[in-house]
Amino acid sequence: MCSKCLPTRVAMRILAIDPGYDRLGIAVIEGDASRPILLWSDCVTPQKNVRAQRLASVAHAVTHAINKYTPDVLAIETLFFSSNKKTALGVAESRGAILAAAGTASLPVIECSPQQVKSAVTGHGGADKAAIARMIPRLLSLPKKKRLDDEMDAIAIGVTALALGLPRH
Repeated sequence: MCSKCLPTRVAMRILAIDPGYDRLGIAVIEGDASRPILLWSDCVTPQKNVRAQRLASVAHAVTHAINKYTPDVLAIETLFFSSNKKTALGVAESRGAILAAAGTASLPVIECSPQQVKSAVTGHGGADKAAIARMIPRLLSLPKKKRLDDEMDAIAIGVTALALGLPRH
């Protein structure tokens, strides 16, 4: 097939979020699955005292990132249930605030399972967090800075979303 007949890859900008109870990993990834570029990443620590304030700070951080980076899609890790019900509830509430911010901005959402993330980043759906952390710097250039697991997870979710493409409506 000639090069003119091949489909053109479309670069996307992904706002990727690893929802958490105590911390929110957040990253903006751009490009396509073969050439992801990290534009920005951080770890947001919501206020801990009152639930409503915690969720408002999560929604504010996501809304701020949406307005600043104008992503094409928001990618978020699916909820998995742990034995700690209080933490699972907190993560579910955080996801609700994140999804509400995406909905307010009419931003499409891609949900990535932990297995999809592991497979997209390492090639193996049973990989551990250490394997993901080792692969991320091989997939894209990371500016030097100390990153918490949540931030690395958000970057991995962004890479996965680029591999999955835009959600179907």
